[in-house]
Amino acid sequence: MSKKNVLVLFGGRSSEHEVSCVSATTVISNMDREAYEVYAVGITKEGRWVLVDDIEAIKDGTWTGSKKQAVLSPDTAEKALYVFEKEEMKKVTIDVAFPVLHGLNGEDGTVQGLFELAGIPYVGCGVLASAVSMDKLYTKIIVDTLGIAQARYVGVYKDEIKDTAVYEKIEAELGYPVFIKPSNAGSSRGVSKAANREELIAGLAEAAIHDRKILVEETIYGRELECAVLGDGKVDASGIGEVLAAAEFYDYEAKYHNAESKTVISPELPAGKEEEIREAAVKIFKAVDGQGLSRVDFFLEKDTNRVIFNEINTLPGFTSISMYPMLWGAKGIEKPALISRLLELAHVREINL
Repeated sequence: MSKKNVLVLFGGRSSEHEVSCVSATTVISNMDREAYEVYAVGITKEGRWVLVDDIEAIKDGTWTGSKKQAVLSPDTAEKALYVFEKEEMKKVTIDVAFPVLHGLNGEDGTVQGLFELAGIPYVGCGVLASAVSMDKLYTKIIVDTLGIAQARYVGVYKDEIKDTAVYEKIEAELGYPVFIKPSNAGSSRGVSKAANREELIAGLAEAAIHDRKILVEETIYGRELECAVLGDGKVDASGIGEVLAAAEFYDYEAKYHNAESKTVISPELPAGKEEEIREAAVKIFKAVDGQGLSRVDFFLEKDTNRVIFNEINTLPGFTSISMYPMLWGAKGIEKPALISRLLELAHVREINL
């Protein structure tokens, strides 16, 4: 059986560039090399696409110096990756793509649209699911229709934050404290918590640096729980993982740079709550037209034990501390088998291209 050529796309211009690089090394290291020939293409922070021949270069960051320019053609008839080095050009036919990209310009439907144009099957959610799930405000609008509890919220646009009426509306509808989030951003970049008007003004200004649309939510006190989903049509949900954040909330620094933050697989939960979370995760995944994989995050509210939806991530991390692969590992699906399964699901998409 001849190998299939797989394009692994990583890096990117989002705030999660470094996380993507780490995830890519995990994916490449655990890919079945008897079935797939890997073409790793990194996107630098400046937006330059380069072919990377050595996984060690991804690990140590030297890949950005590659002289091999890579261009993915949107021509459906070609399904081609072109590699330019000096005056030479090489054409590689791509059979399937694995976009190991987190955040903007990777997890938001933009790259997925390029794969659709090129007619290349790819791992993960499609254009619609990627776009609406990346946009926290629109995700909440969709989940509002499902009968699943979520935090009360107010949507704010960047050009509104100079108007005191916005602050009055937030205070009247939500009170304090509140969480302030860029609507389109990942790994908790630009997220802050406000306990008064002064902190609210500062938080909105910070969020506006990352996005023109901002989500302000009431604070939910409770346990942070996560569930992984996998499939297309028939969707399976993993068990539950719990986040024990070292900081006041699980922001970017707490996730990736604070050794005191921990994750627990299969935590003790009140009767019936694990199944409630698993069912809600699948329901939300289907509502956004999810395909392939996602991680769906919830709170278990203190005192009430209400299950409250937080957010959905359509391309969750694959680092050593990432919940998605750990949750499936706990179910007996280790990384090599998980990555093979995701690539198989990508070929299901090929039927519709």
